[in-house]
Amino acid sequence: MQKQPPIILKRLVFMSIVVALIVVSLGAYTRLTHAGLGCPDWPGCYGMLDVPDTAAQIEKAQQAFPEHEIVPHKAWNEMIHRYFAGSLGLLILAIAWLSVKYRHQKVPLKLPLFLLLLVSFQAALGMWTVTMKLMPVVVMTHLIGGFTTLCLLFLLYLRLNNNVLISGELAIKKYAKYAVIGIVILSAQIALGGWTSSNYAALTCTELPICQSGWLERLTFSEAFDLIPPEKPSYEFGHLPHNDRLTIHVMHRLGAIVTVLYLAWLIMVVFTRSQTRFFRNSALILALLLLVQVSLGISNVWFSLPLAVAVSHNIIAACLLLALIKLTHGLKRRI
Repeated sequence: MQKQPPIILKRLVFMSIVVALIVVSLGAYTRLTHAGLGCPDWPGCYGMLDVPDTAAQIEKAQQAFPEHEIVPHKAWNEMIHRYFAGSLGLLILAIAWLSVKYRHQKVPLKLPLFLLLLVSFQAALGMWTVTMKLMPVVVMTHLIGGFTTLCLLFLLYLRLNNNVLISGELAIKKYAKYAVIGIVILSAQIALGGWTSSNYAALTCTELPICQSGWLERLTFSEAFDLIPPEKPSYEFGHLPHNDRLTIHVMHRLGAIVTVLYLAWLIMVVFTRSQTRFFRNSALILALLLLVQVSLGISNVWFSLPLAVAVSHNIIAACLLLALIKLTHGLKRRI
C-alpha cells in the first residue's frame, strides 16, 4: 500500500494558502492606497531593506532619488507586501523541495514545480511594476499571477487530501464541465477588475446598474484595452481619457452581470439536483460568497470606493474562486 503524503507537506501547503491570501489582500491594499510606487526601487526601498526612518536615512534617500517624494506610510505599505510575498516564495520553494523528496508517496510533482516557476515570475512582475512605473498591463498581470498562485496552492492542497471521500452522484457529475466554464468566466471577470483598477477607472461610473446616462454614446474601444500604452514617465493615477476609462468600467459591470447570472444558474442546478451534503454545502457557500461580492460591488459604487470595501471586494473574489475550484474538483473526481 502506498504511503499517504507527509503531514508536514499538507501543513506547509495550508500555511502557504493563508500567506498567499494575505499577499493578495496586501496587494489590493497597496494598489488602493496608491502605494505601488511607495518605494522607487526593487527589491529594497530607497536602497534599504526597510523604509528610511531617521533623518540621516531620509536625507540619504532624497539624495539617491531626488525626483521622488518620500512618503513613509506608502513605503511601508509596499515593503510589508514585499515581505509577505518573499515569505510566500520561500514557502513554495520548501513545498517544491519536499515534493521532490517524497515524490514516491502519492505527492504531486509537476504542480509544485510549476508553482515555483510561477512565483519566480511573480517576483519579476513585482520588479517590473516598479521599474515600468505601474504600467497597467504589468499591474494587471501581477494581480492575475497572485490569484493564480493562490488557486494552484489550493488545488495542490485538494490533491494532497484526496483521501477525503465524496459520495458520488452520476447525475451531478455532468455539471463538471459547466463548473470549469464558471471558473473561466469568473477569472475573466477578475482580470477585468484588475484592468479597471490598474487604469484607475473604478470611480468613472457613479450610478447603477451600468453607468450614468449617456454612457452608451461614450463607449470607445480604440485605446481602452490597448496592452501596450504610449510611453509615459509614470502611469500612476492613470493615463487614459475619461471615455476610455468609462468603457473599461462599463465592460467590468457587464461582465459582473454575466458572471452573476451564470454562477447563480450553476449554484441552483447543483443544489437542486444533488442529494450529497458536500455538493449542497458547496453550492450554499458559493451562493453566500456571490451575494456578499455583489453587495460589495454595489457598495463600492454607492459609497465611492471606501478602502475597506474595495479591499474586501478583492478578498471575496479570491474566496469565490477557491470555492468554485473546490466544487469543480469534487465534480471531476472519479467515483
